[in-house]
Amino acid sequence: MTRRLLLTYLSIAVLVLLCLEIPLGFVYSQAERDRIISAAHDEAASLSAYAELSLDAGRETQNLPRRVTECARRIGGQVSVVSRDGTVIASSEPMAPEQARYMARRPEVAAALAGHGSTDVRTSSIGGVQYLSVAAPVGHETPPAAAVRVTVPTDTVHARVHQVWLLLALAGLAVLAAVAAVGFAIARWTGRPIRELEQATVQLAGGSLSDGPVTITNGPPEVRSLAAAFNQTAARLEHLLASQRAFAGEASHQLKTPLAALRLRLDNLEPAVADFGRGSLAAAQTETERLARMVEGLLAMARLEEKAATREQVDVERICAERHQTWAPVFHNHGVRLHLTGERAGPVLALGGAVEQILDNLLSNALRHSPPGTSVTLQLRHRAARRRTVPEGRASWAELHVIDEGPGMTEEQRRRAFDRFWRAPDAPKGGTGLGLALVQRLAHASGGDVTLRPAPTGGLDAVVSLPCTEQLPGTDHDFSRPGPRQQQTVQI
Repeated sequence: MTRRLLLTYLSIAVLVLLCLEIPLGFVYSQAERDRIISAAHDEAASLSAYAELSLDAGRETQNLPRRVTECARRIGGQVSVVSRDGTVIASSEPMAPEQARYMARRPEVAAALAGHGSTDVRTSSIGGVQYLSVAAPVGHETPPAAAVRVTVPTDTVHARVHQVWLLLALAGLAVLAAVAAVGFAIARWTGRPIRELEQATVQLAGGSLSDGPVTITNGPPEVRSLAAAFNQTAARLEHLLASQRAFAGEASHQLKTPLAALRLRLDNLEPAVADFGRGSLAAAQTETERLARMVEGLLAMARLEEKAATREQVDVERICAERHQTWAPVFHNHGVRLHLTGERAGPVLALGGAVEQILDNLLSNALRHSPPGTSVTLQLRHRAARRRTVPEGRASWAELHVIDEGPGMTEEQRRRAFDRFWRAPDAPKGGTGLGLALVQRLAHASGGDVTLRPAPTGGLDAVVSLPCTEQLPGTDHDFSRPGPRQQQTVQI
């Protein structure tokens, strides 16, 4: 913001300076031009009057050359007096015969010999004068007896004009430097509270205001009002979030005790229930277990919202091997095979324990939807990120795939699967609708993402992407197959 404000101030200053200095420079150049033309006219008129007196007295060869020489020395130029027949009567500098004959043919001299004063001016590209020659008739007859030609050098005028342009440029640079200094101070003064608000907004988006409310005592009144409104909004939002977390946590904790008591009573009631009531008792026990899992899910999500999202380096290959070893007997008891395959991915960044919870929830869902005799594949892949879509400078990602051979989901169901408490219409009994929501929260808090895709076998492919801490070349292999290659890629 400081750069934008400073650029705005400098642009306005440059525009104002251009509108002022360029016309001023041209006005000064034109004034210098008019001044030197007027001076040359005055010299030509004075010399013309003196030449007329000299010609009338017949002393043109005595006093006129001396006066011509003095006039030329005074103006630093050249002065010539040419008669009607083209003869040079007097000249401040010696002339060759060719030059003397050419003098009478010059446009300004010819015009003066015809009885008209003439001025010949040559201008340069910036409005200055290259050279200036003025001719005036001698006497009032028509045609006059002679003409006076005065040539004024313009080097001094050029130097003064260039000096003025240089002074204008230096003055403009000095003004721009002053505007830049003042503008930078104003931009910093204006932008400092906005930067503090930005930092506070980032902290609030991260979970809380660790530095406390924004204390802005300087800056524009509008920014101070914005800071006060932001502090009120942040305090209200933090209070609402704290109330929500407290309610979820307290309600879940309060529910655990009566749920445990209810489960104990149902278990104690089982021997006294007749055969025709055992189905209802089993259904009540199932619902009690589902409610207990729902409470555990709410507790997990409440704990996730309460703690700061501090990521750490996690060995995802070792975790995959451990979860495969843990879940393989459970899958075997349900008649489902669990395979572990993949490639090297290296360590990833994730919350502590997040990868284990993610895999437990995905494997539990896959087992619940997999018919006996099918298989579930836990696969680890390494993917290099495209240059334009690399977040946080990460060059590669580790992808965890949990692929089942169940009925799968429609596109609409895959979009809604991460909503809390949402369950598919044909979902098996026992689910709570919180597993995938918790998986998504854990993946996002770890800096990754989770998506659901249709599997090639007709089931569902749950893909969790986590950022790698280093880029490793991937090699496909089967983690679950023993051998030297497994020992190189999986630490168990």
